[in-house]
Amino acid sequence: MMRTILAAAFGLAVAMPAHAETLYVRAGHLVDPEAGALLGARLLRVEDGRVAAVLPDGPVPEGAKLVDWSAFTVLPGLIDCHVHLADTGQTSNVAEPLLHSPMEIAYIGARNARTTLMAGFTTVHDVGSFRAFADVELREAIDRGDVIGPRMQAVGAYVTVPGGGGEVTGFSPDVRIPDDMRAGVITDAADARAKANYLFQHGADSIKLIATGAVLASGTEAGQQELTEDEMRATVEVAAARHSWVTAHAHGAGGIKAAIRAGVRAIEHASLIDDEGIALAKAKGVWLDMDVYNGDYIADVGRREHWPENYLRKNDETTAAQRQAFTKAVKAGVRLSFGTDAGVFPHGENARQFAYMVRYGMTPMQAIQAATTSAAELMGWSKDVGALSPGHFADMIAVPGDPTADIAALTRVAHVMKGGEVVR
Repeated sequence: MMRTILAAAFGLAVAMPAHAETLYVRAGHLVDPEAGALLGARLLRVEDGRVAAVLPDGPVPEGAKLVDWSAFTVLPGLIDCHVHLADTGQTSNVAEPLLHSPMEIAYIGARNARTTLMAGFTTVHDVGSFRAFADVELREAIDRGDVIGPRMQAVGAYVTVPGGGGEVTGFSPDVRIPDDMRAGVITDAADARAKANYLFQHGADSIKLIATGAVLASGTEAGQQELTEDEMRATVEVAAARHSWVTAHAHGAGGIKAAIRAGVRAIEHASLIDDEGIALAKAKGVWLDMDVYNGDYIADVGRREHWPENYLRKNDETTAAQRQAFTKAVKAGVRLSFGTDAGVFPHGENARQFAYMVRYGMTPMQAIQAATTSAAELMGWSKDVGALSPGHFADMIAVPGDPTADIAALTRVAHVMKGGEVVR
C-alpha cells in the first residue's frame, strides 16, 4: 500500500534524472577519510554518478559542467547507522505509534528522508519502525526516485520478545496492537529463525534484534536481557545464510556480551557495557554504535514535555555510563561507527553528535571516519559509499571551514550531492 501511496504522491515532483554525463567538482579542500588526511584543492571528475578521478586543481575541459565548491571543504556524504525515518518522532504519549495510519507514516517517512539528506547524510541504516516494512517501502521509493532521500538499508521490523523493548507498550492491557506492529515478536529460537526469514523474504537488508530492554519503552528495563543467546544466534545464522548481518539494540552488559557471542556485527547503544564487553567487542571485531548525544536531548526535551517518568529515569541511569564506556572503547581501539537514534530527536540534527564524540575521546578525523569509512564497512558498502576515491558514488557534502579542526562545521552543511546530482 505504502509503495503505491509514495509513488502517486511524489513521483511527478522529485523523480531523479538518469546519470549520463561527466561533471567536475572543484573542492577548496578535500577530506580523505581513507588516508585520514585533509588535502588541499582538488578537482573530482564524476562520470555516471560515480567518482572517476581525483585530480590536482586546475582548468576543466572547455564546455564541461563544473560544480564550484572552491570556497568549501568537501567530504564524502555522511552515514548514520542508527535512524528511524519511517516513524513518528518521540513524544510524551506512549500510544503515539497507534495514532498514525500506514498512509500517514509513508508521508512522514518521505519528509524525514528529505530532511536527513539535506543535512548531509547521504546513506543511512534505518533500524526499524513500528509499522512493519515501512522502512523497506521508503527505501524502495527512494531507489525509484519517487522521493528524495539517502541510500538506505532497512530491517523491516524489530525482533523482540512479547512486551519487550521493541513492542508498543505502556497502556491498558486490553488494547489490541495491530498485527503489523508485532511482525518481529518471537517466543523461542525456532520462532526467531522463522521471523528472520520472513523479514528477509519481504525486503529487509539486515536484522535488528532487541537484546535488552529499552529506555523509551514502558515495562522494560534497559539493563535486562530479553532475547536469549540461542534466539540471537538463530537469527545470525539466518542472516549469514543470506549473506547479510545482524545488529543488536543492547544497553545491559549481559545482553551485550550474549549478542556478541551470538555473532552480531554491531551493538546499538552499548550504554552499560563493561570492560569484559569492550574487550570482547575488540577481539571479535564488533562495532559499537553509540548514540552519545541522545541522552542530553531526552533529559532536556523529555523533562520539558513531560515524557513518562520511567523513560527519564532510565535515561539518567544510562547516559553518563554510556559516555564513560565510549571513552574506554575509543582508547581500547574498538570499532566505532556513527549512529544517533535520529527520530528520538528531530531528523536533520544528526550532526550534533560529532561534537560529543570528540568531547568523549575521538579526534575530529576519527569522528569523521566513524561516519564515513567505518560506517560504510559496517554496512558492507565500502566499495560504494564512505569515501571519494575512484569507483565510489559521487555522494559528497560541502561545509565552510575545516571540520578536522572544528568538528561543528559538519552542522553547517552548505551543499549536498548524491550520485552526481546536486540536491542542495
